[in-house]
Amino acid sequence: MSAPDLSALTGLRSGKSTFYPQYRGAAERLERVVHALELISRALVRTVEGPETLICAVAEAARAHLSAKWVAFALADGVLPDAGPRRLVLGPDATPFLVDNVEGPPLPDEVVALLDAVRTGAVERRELVENHHAFVPIVLDGGVAGAIAAWTPDRRVLDTTDRAVLSILASQTAVALQNSALYQRGQLLLERAEQAYREANRSAADLQARNEELEATLKKLALTQRQLGVAHRNQALDEERHRIARELHDSVTQAVLSAGMQIEVCRSDIPDAERSERLDLAKELTRGAVEQLRSAIYALNRPSDSERMSLPEMLEQLSVAHMPGELEVKTRMGGTPVELSGEAEHALLRIAGEALFNAAVHANASRVVLRLSYGRDAVLLSVADDGDGDPARLRVMLRLAANDLDGSHRGLANMQARARELGGTLEVRRSRFGGVRIAARIPLQDNAVAQQVGEPS
Repeated sequence: MSAPDLSALTGLRSGKSTFYPQYRGAAERLERVVHALELISRALVRTVEGPETLICAVAEAARAHLSAKWVAFALADGVLPDAGPRRLVLGPDATPFLVDNVEGPPLPDEVVALLDAVRTGAVERRELVENHHAFVPIVLDGGVAGAIAAWTPDRRVLDTTDRAVLSILASQTAVALQNSALYQRGQLLLERAEQAYREANRSAADLQARNEELEATLKKLALTQRQLGVAHRNQALDEERHRIARELHDSVTQAVLSAGMQIEVCRSDIPDAERSERLDLAKELTRGAVEQLRSAIYALNRPSDSERMSLPEMLEQLSVAHMPGELEVKTRMGGTPVELSGEAEHALLRIAGEALFNAAVHANASRVVLRLSYGRDAVLLSVADDGDGDPARLRVMLRLAANDLDGSHRGLANMQARARELGGTLEVRRSRFGGVRIAARIPLQDNAVAQQVGEPS
């Protein structure tokens, strides 16, 4: 502290003891100054408690030092927006008469006028200390941020020491207010950071929990996929078993049953010549069954793009192969032939073979007409005989074939299944020859082989 400041605080220009009256007055003023500085330090150390506590402590320090009747503290509008309270008035005995906009008993006119002037910024920067009134501006960043004012009773006259004390209090209050605002803002930022940290921890915990749930779900999904894979493989094996069974039934079984019928006739009392003929026929049918079995195995392993006969040619061959000599089979073709997919041709060929076998073995027919007709949207295969079969009974047997466990009606069921797999239908009606007419209608869409423009059919 410089010499002029010490002189202003103590009023003592010389420390010599010969100036006793002056020394005694200076000692009293020095004691007041020490007490005032102690009050100021007590007020300023409360900066960390917040602006409100600081302002109240500053006002109380000024009131206690000056023994003032009224002490007013005010901040200008727009300055230190985080500081509060912005207006404070302490009355006698430190009673707060006004805190911000909360008003108590009426205030003296000069106090009200000073508060309004400070709030609106209509005050000067210079200090004013009179006998019983003091005004000290609070200067911050070169501008007036507010002011501290006091009014003392008649017995308390203000002097230069009081002016210096109030000046120190005002300057330190400005710095303390700014530090308090910064501290509060830092505390707020710290709280927000801590909150963000807690939220981040919660988010991390949530993410970990969700990650664990995801891993568990992935494990369940992998297990489900394995189970589905096993189920699909089992389904494929079942379908393959059914397909092979159907192939064997529609090819080999027919020849074996025919051979069995011939052998059964040989057990009856017939001429030796006829018995020999029937045994030869049974032998041929058995050999044919073996050939058909080999053909079925070959067909199962045959590439899809290998050369093959056309469907009409295969039907012509079917109508004369392994059929009893007393059965007359005629083949009729209609419409413009369309090349069908291998699956469609195979299905129609098997349907025709099963129908011819049923006509020869079960219906006791002597005449069969096999007709293949190509239409615009579908191909129709029909097998009509003159036997003694009952279409109504066959339709009942077809409906019951789904629960057929011994395989006695699998022929009808296989024909219907083959037609349905190609999106078609199978009908059993009375033929115009008096027997049974089995007709399979297969749509050409998705079953015909697409041909390029200009390529001959």
